[in-house]
Amino acid sequence: MAMILAADGSKSMVVNEDGTTVGPTLDDLQQIVAGYIELVYLPDSKIMVVNEEGLLKGLPPNREASLLAQRPIVGDVVIANQDEID
Repeated sequence: MAMILAADGSKSMVVNEDGTTVGPTLDDLQQIVAGYIELVYLPDSKIMVVNEEGLLKGLPPNREASLLAQRPIVGDVVIANQDEID
């Protein structure tokens, strides 16, 4: 199941506009990360969905996401299995 990892350190499950938790759509992902998406590939077939322009927009640092990605990550992100992202 896809999970939101917020910049403030909180975590929650992704809930789509239709109320389901399966396979977030592009629109759902863009709303969560507050902009265009970029995919960051993680070990174990995981994907982190981040805001493509987050650094330029000055979004707040996401410490836990940065540790997972081993690079600076800002703003809220979605972490999911590769087969969950369309």
